[in-house]
Amino acid sequence: MTEWKPICRVDDIPVLGSRRVARPQGLDVAIFRNDSGGVFALLDRCPHKGGPLSQGIVFGTHVACPMHNWTIGLCDGQAAAPDEGCTPKFAVKVEDGVVLLDAQELATVATDLTRPVAGPARRVSVA
Repeated sequence: MTEWKPICRVDDIPVLGSRRVARPQGLDVAIFRNDSGGVFALLDRCPHKGGPLSQGIVFGTHVACPMHNWTIGLCDGQAAAPDEGCTPKFAVKVEDGVVLLDAQELATVATDLTRPVAGPARRVSVA
């Protein structure tokens, strides 16, 4: 049986916006709300270069990554063609105005993924 963890109220997520959910291990989870009242949850990491999807623009059932404008499906985490890639999605439900996530998924899904670090390459000394 699924254990659901209360995260926030739906009204705490701006329409066409998101909230981030910090986890003890792994990257944050982004919870999105579209203009039709749909609520979706994805790992807060674009499959392209690791951009924070929570900072993207929500439209319909998609979010545009703020780094390179890749379109990611909120229902499945899949990048829209011609781009390829997928970000993990999380089960989400709303009860009495409260957003709930699957506690087991929060604790286990994609906890080993990291966000790429931008910046100049480090030099390695060769002896």
